[in-house]
Formats: sequence, structure tokens, C-alpha cells
Amino acid sequence: MRAALIICWGIVGISLRAQPALQEALLLPDSVTTFTIGNLYGAMWQYHPVIKQAALLSEGAQQDIRFAKGSFDPKIEVQGNLKEYDTKEYYNKWYGAFTVPTWFPVDPKVGIERNTGTYLSTENLLPAEDYNRQLFAGLSLPLGRGLLTDERRATLKQAQLGLALAEAEKIKMINKVLLEAAKDYWQWYFAYYNYQLNARNAQVAEEIFKRVRLNAKMGEASALDTLQADITRQQRMVERQEAYLDLINSSVKLSNHLWDSLGNPLQVTARLAPQPLSNAELLSDALLQQLLQLASENHPDLQKITVKLDQLEIERKLAVEFLKPRLNLNYNFLNQPLRPTGELQSFSFLTNYKFGLDFYMPLLLRKERAKVAQTRLKILNTTYERTQTQREILNQVQTTYNQIVNTHTLLQQQNAMTSNYQRLLQGELLNLENGESDLFKINVQQEKVILAQSKLLKLRAEYEKQKALLWWAAGLINSEFGNSNR
Repeated sequence: MRAALIICWGIVGISLRAQPALQEALLLPDSVTTFTIGNLYGAMWQYHPVIKQAALLSEGAQQDIRFAKGSFDPKIEVQGNLKEYDTKEYYNKWYGAFTVPTWFPVDPKVGIERNTGTYLSTENLLPAEDYNRQLFAGLSLPLGRGLLTDERRATLKQAQLGLALAEAEKIKMINKVLLEAAKDYWQWYFAYYNYQLNARNAQVAEEIFKRVRLNAKMGEASALDTLQADITRQQRMVERQEAYLDLINSSVKLSNHLWDSLGNPLQVTARLAPQPLSNAELLSDALLQQLLQLASENHPDLQKITVKLDQLEIERKLAVEFLKPRLNLNYNFLNQPLRPTGELQSFSFLTNYKFGLDFYMPLLLRKERAKVAQTRLKILNTTYERTQTQREILNQVQTTYNQIVNTHTLLQQQNAMTSNYQRLLQGELLNLENGESDLFKINVQQEKVILAQSKLLKLRAEYEKQKALLWWAAGLINSEFGNSNR
């Protein structure tokens, strides 16, 4: 009886200290620095290669726009043809022009011609009093195909839409890497505090074993009690070692997201610790409705499909334009209002001009009509895709929110269950004090408390992962979301 009481008081003293093991595990020593998920996001925004890579998408789209605008660049054109044979100048023809393409399909053009030579064709002869030169200024105007739109305007519009496409793809890339980082952070959180918990439990088991072995040497405890305490100690050491391996691996995985300003990888060390969490608050229904609304309007996948539809509409309008006949008019003033000699003269539309007409039209238009039909089919197909994608996105947001609500309920239940297991252990310790229990029963109750505490930690981490997943499902960037609802 005296031996049992000695064992009892030794175990009671240690186990009573072990009751708030989870709370103690969440207390950080002064030697470590708290590394929050906000710190992680901040470092990623500045230095993460994938986020820098995503920024290049917008820059690339800007260059596509610049490339398309090249079709509207002013142009200088110079042509020269000279033939000299047997000491005779057959012809010497020079042509220079400056053209300014505009958004409206009227391209102003000014230039000068100079033609000399013995064997010039009649149409190339220019008056000698004008120094064999001729000034011209005019424009070209499409009255059929190309009046409403043409290839250069369609290309520029599509490139401008490509900027919105690049922005949507940029958000998608950043959201993905932030989600992966959040998952790795909360896995590190669980691994860190689970190791702290297992380390404390191993320490308690070690102290119990030493006390029981000492009592056994004094003849006040049985060999079976010593063996039982030793087995428990070994089990706690194994659990601590497994938790340590999980902590090391999770730290390495989290380090994938950390870089310095020079592009060198950083490593999560033992001097860093995740921020402890208080009781999680349930996200409101108002937030869900807000996320559903934002997802239906701004989700990058929907934005990309919307841009694709807009680009297809531009393609359709261009295809319809090709159903029209080509009818281009060209008109140029000749030596008006300025002559090559420098003299001014009045305008006259019916004298001193050059006029041209260009007409072309296929008779069956099979290629053009097929292009219109193909584009309409693409638009219809993309519209169906957008409808289905929107439904899947909204359902994913809803199901993720449902999971969060369920996990929050599990958290409350697991917290209550952990408290009840601790009460059971306390009761078993009182029974041991009264000689109505033994070390084996105590170990069983301790095992249940340890498992409950570890599962509570895991649920807390899972709850935070699901919050990050909810934001990702809505297609929104919110680097501060990880710091909210603490």
C-alpha cells in the first residue's frame, strides 16, 4: 500500500503538470521569432520567382499591343530607278512618299516624283518648267471591305484584350502559388506545435519512468510497473522522433517559397516559429455571398473566357467584313496647292489630280461564309464553356465554405472532447490515489489525451488551409486573409 501511494503521488505530481500540455506547447520561448503567414506572403510578393514570372505576362501583353500598333506607324517610302547605257540616260525615276495610317480607314499620303531620261514612257513625263518634278497629296478610302474593320484594327483590338487575358492569367498564377504556400505554412504550423506537444509528453514519460524505477530499487514498486513505465517512455520517444521528422520536412517544404532580394533561397530555421492560433471564428454568410458575387464577376478563369469571347466577336466582325466586295478609291492632288517651283496655287478637284479605283469580289464566297460560320460555332462553344465554368466555380466556393463550417463544428467538438479526456485522466489519477486504479489505466487515459490534443492541432491547421482554399476558389488575391479571423 505504501509503494502504491509513493507511485501514485509521483505520477499525480507529473501528470497534473501535463494537463495543460497543449497550452504550454503553444507558448513560445524568447529565443524564437514568430513568423506569421503575413510575413510569408510579404516575402513572396517581393522575391518569389513565380510571382515575378507572373508579372512578365502583363509586360509581354504590352509588347503585343506595341507590336500591333506598328501597323499604324507612319511610313517613309523611297524608290529609285536609273538606267544608263551607251552614254545615254534612258531613264532616271525617283519617288518619295510619306504615309500616315489612321484608325479610320483613310490613309493620308504626300510625296514627290522626279522623272528624267531620253526614253521615259509618256505617262512618266513631267513638265520641264517644274524641274521634271511633281508633288502629290491624297488619300485612299475603302468603301466596301475594310470600311468598318480590317486586319490591322482587329489585330490591335485583340492585342488590347490580350492585356486583360494576361492579367487574369497573372492572378491565376499568383493565387496558385499563394495557396500552395498557405498549405505548406499551416502544415508547418501543425508539425511545429505537434512536435512541441510530443516533446513535452516524452519529458513527462521520462520523469515517470525515473520515479518508478527509483521506487522499484527501494522495493516499493513492482518490476511490472517499471516495465510498463519504460514501454510508455519508449513509445513517447518514438512519437517525438516521428514528430521531429515531420517538422524538419515541413520546414524544408515551406522554404520552397522563401527567397532573398538577390534571388538566393532561404531556409526556415529553428529560430522561427509559426504564430499560435486562438479559437477560430466562423466565417459569416455575408462573406460567402460577397465571395460568390466576386467569383462570378472577377474569377480569372471566367475573365479569360470572357476575353476569349470578345476576341472571337472581333474575329466574327472581321469575317463578316470579308463578305463585302473590295472597293477602294484613291485620289491625289497634283502640284496643289504648292508647285515644285515653290509657287502657290488654288485647289481644284477636277484638274491636276490622279484617281484610282480597285474592285474585287469572289462570286461564291464559300471561304468567307465558312469563316463566318466557324467563328459563330466557336462563340457558341465558348459561351457553353463559360456557363459550365461559372457553375463549377460557384459550387466550389459553396462546397469549400460548407467544409469550413463543418470543420469549425468539429473544432468545437474536438475541443470539448479534449477537455473531457483531461477530466477522465484527472479522475483516474484520483482513483489511483485511492488505490482503485493502476499505471496501465493511467497510461490508457494519457494516450487518449495526447491523441485528442494532436487532433485538435491538426483541425486548427486544416481550418486555416480551408480558408485559404476558399479565397483561391473565389479567384481572388488577398495576401492579408491569412491574418484575419484570429
